[in-house]
Amino acid sequence: MEINVKRDGAHSVVYVSGDIDLYTSPKLRDAVLELYRKRGQERVIVNLNEVNYIDSSGIASLVEGLQEAKKKSARFVLVGLNEAPRHVLELTRLLNVFEIAANEEDVAD
Repeated sequence: MEINVKRDGAHSVVYVSGDIDLYTSPKLRDAVLELYRKRGQERVIVNLNEVNYIDSSGIASLVEGLQEAKKKSARFVLVGLNEAPRHVLELTRLLNVFEIAANEEDVAD
């Protein structure tokens, strides 16, 4: 898995490519939490367009990001959900818990 972060003032986009699993999910979790805790971001978009697999530990990392955003009264948005990640969120009944957009341009300020 590879993570690239693009920051623009109080907003960031986290680009994730590869599989999010037990071994890689801590890296995603740390990247997202740092944006809220150390960078004071008001909105973090996680772009999952290049993710074809996510397991329960990856979902847990996304949930932690959402919880941190709520603590900070910030936004946490998932974009670019491919079929497999969308299916996992549907199975876990979390699809409606997250703010989800088709792409970054669809996320309103």
